[in-house]
Amino acid sequence: MKRSNRLMELIQILRDGRFHRAEDIAKKTGMSLRTVYRDMHTLAASGIPVEGLRGLGYQITAPVTLPPLNLTMAELEALHLGLSVVGEADDNELREAARSLSSKIDAVLPEERTEAPKGWGFATYPFSDAAAGFKHMPAIRAAVRARQKLAITHCDSDGVETRRTIRPLALEYWGRVWTTTCWCESTSGFAELRVDQISSLEILPALFVDEKGKTLDDHRAR
Repeated sequence: MKRSNRLMELIQILRDGRFHRAEDIAKKTGMSLRTVYRDMHTLAASGIPVEGLRGLGYQITAPVTLPPLNLTMAELEALHLGLSVVGEADDNELREAARSLSSKIDAVLPEERTEAPKGWGFATYPFSDAAAGFKHMPAIRAAVRARQKLAITHCDSDGVETRRTIRPLALEYWGRVWTTTCWCESTSGFAELRVDQISSLEILPALFVDEKGKTLDDHRAR
C-alpha cells in the first residue's frame, strides 16, 4: 500500500478520538508494528495532533481543521496550493520562503482555535499529488452549500475507478489533503473521499434534502 494511503487509513482509524493500541492497528491494517510506529511519527511530524500514551495507544487529540481566518475559501485554497507547490521546488531560496511564510501564518492563528498543522504539513506530509484535487474544490464547496448532487469518478487506494453519485455534506482539511464527507447514492452509505483522487466531476441538476440516516449529524453520530 502506498505510504499516503496508509497514513490516510491511520487518520480514519484515529479520528474517533479514542485510544487505539498499535497492536490492534497493525492487525486491522495488515501493517507491521514497526510501520505503525514509523507512520505515527510521520503524522505527528506533519502537524496531525497524534498523541501516544504507554499502555493506552494512540489518539488524535483535536479535530484537524483549519481555524477561521480573514480569508475567503478561494483565497485560502490559492495560498495553500501555492505554498504546497513552492515548498517542493528545487529552488532552495523559494522553498525556504514558502516555509517561512507558512510559519508566519501559523503564528497569527487565534490561540483559542484548533491549530493548523505546523507548516501546513508540506515539509513532511507525503501527499505529492494533493494539488490535483484543487480544480474540483469550487464545485464541491458550492454543492455543499446548495445541496447539489454530484456525479464523480473516484480512484480508490487500490487504483480502482468507480463512478458515483454523491450528496456532498462537508469538506475537511487534513494537513495537505482535503476530503469530502458525503452520502454515496451508488453504495447507499457514507463515504469520505480524498478530493485529489477525484478524476472527473459533474454537477447534477438534482438537489437533495435532509433525510434521516443520511445527514452529516448522522455520520458524526456513527
